[in-house]
Formats: sequence, structure tokens, C-alpha cells
Amino acid sequence: MTTDEVLAGVGPRLRQMRKDREVTLAALSEATGISVSTLSRLESGLRKPSLELLLPIARAHQVALDELVGTPPAGDPRVRSKPIVMGGRTHWPLTRQPGGLQAYKVLEPRRRQEPDPRTHEGYEWLYVLSGKLRLVLGEHDVVLTAGEAAEFDTRVPHWFGSTGEGPVEFLSLFGPQGERMHVRARPKGA
Repeated sequence: MTTDEVLAGVGPRLRQMRKDREVTLAALSEATGISVSTLSRLESGLRKPSLELLLPIARAHQVALDELVGTPPAGDPRVRSKPIVMGGRTHWPLTRQPGGLQAYKVLEPRRRQEPDPRTHEGYEWLYVLSGKLRLVLGEHDVVLTAGEAAEFDTRVPHWFGSTGEGPVEFLSLFGPQGERMHVRARPKGA
């Protein structure tokens, strides 16, 4: 829809909204400080709507500006990505832009593997949704459970996978070096 088409629909929408609310032009003029003649010209399409005119009208009708302008509804907000299976893991990309921070939902099947730590540039953040995730990071060998998170510099040798007790589902956010998540932990006992 072009800008001219959007603007052409504002006048009739304003008139219909005012009539639906059983408000006279005089009453709307008093509520907005906009003259009756200007309001009439807006509704008939003889005056182009401007932000200075639409904001007080939206306030008077107690509606969002989008409702006056007739902004089309936003597209479907659901992320519909195709799963990628790599090395037995299923990855669902949650971000679409290349470069920068990347997010994935990952399902690791139940399996026992020998850790093979690797290094590369970047920073990673893991959050366990369900199951248990084994994380080998440098000299550390820890198990994360649902609701736990870890963040680390990927230049440190690392490996993560199933503990072998069952599948694990987790979120993985990975970014170039320097892009860090800031996780604030609540102090114990708080």
C-alpha cells in the first residue's frame, strides 16, 4: 500500500470512529484544540493528516495512532525455520541475519560421547531448557540442568553434549568475539 493510499483512508476512518463513538465535531474540537473546520476537512479528505493533528485525535479517542492511520497488522510473529541436523544434533535457527549474534534451539539425543574439546573465535552462551547438558570447558567438567546457563569465550577448549542419561534441549547463542551476553545471577539466599 502506498503512502497516498494510506493517507486517503485516514479521513473516512476518522469520521467513522467519531460517529461510532457518538462524538460531535464540536466536542472533538473542544477535546483536541483543533478547529471544527480543520476536523471536517480531515474527515472529508480535503486536508492531509499530519502528526500534529492525529496525535491529539488519537488521545481524545484513546486509541493508538496506528488505529487512526490503519497500519496493516504486523506479519506472523512466529519463527518458522527448518531444522538442521548436524552430527546427530537437531538445530533450529532463531535468527536470520548473517554475522553478528546467532541463536539456535538445539536438541541433543541421548547418547554417551567422548568429549573432543575445540577452540574458535567467538563467545557462546548456553541455556538448558530440559534434560542435562554436559559442558567441558578448559579444566572444568560440569553438568547444567534445566534453567541453568553458562557463558564462555570459545577460544577456551570446549565441548558440550548429552550426559548419556537422556536427551537435552538447550538454547545456544553464539557471537563474534566481544559480543557478550550479560547474565546477572541472583545472590544465594535472595
